[in-house]
This record gives sequence, structure tokens and C-alpha cells, in this order.
Amino acid sequence: MDKKNLAFDRMNFILIAVGMFVVILGFIMMSGGGSNYEQFDPTIFSAMRIKVAPVVCLVGFLSIIYGVMHKPSNIETEK
Repeated sequence: MDKKNLAFDRMNFILIAVGMFVVILGFIMMSGGGSNYEQFDPTIFSAMRIKVAPVVCLVGFLSIIYGVMHKPSNIETEK
């Protein structure tokens, strides 16, 4: 297999993997125990779950998009 014919290089895969890790981290930050009819848990409205975790997920998704759009540096243009 010729490496020049691949659409992504190593840097693209690293950026995509980091983005996926950040998205998973954001979803983990959003998870946790919830409330039920017998007991109310006020931590479901914490700033980490409502503000920080969605921003972390957004950064992860943007990193994935950048990893897909990033042009490999070793592609030679044909004339």
C-alpha cells in the first residue's frame, strides 16, 4: 500500500483521536446521578454539567472537524 495515496496522515489520526477523547470526557462530565420522585438531587443543575461539559464537547467536535479537514503536509501537487 502506497502511503502517498492515503487521504489522512498520522497527524490527522492523532487530531481525530484527541477530539474523540475530549468528546467522551465531556459526556462523562455530563453524566451522573439524577433525581427521582422520592429524592431531589440539586447537583443535576451544577455549572459543570450545564456549562462546562457542553463546551468541552463542542471543543472536541471542533477538533474532530479540524482533524478531518487538516491537509497532510506531505501531499505533492501534480502539475
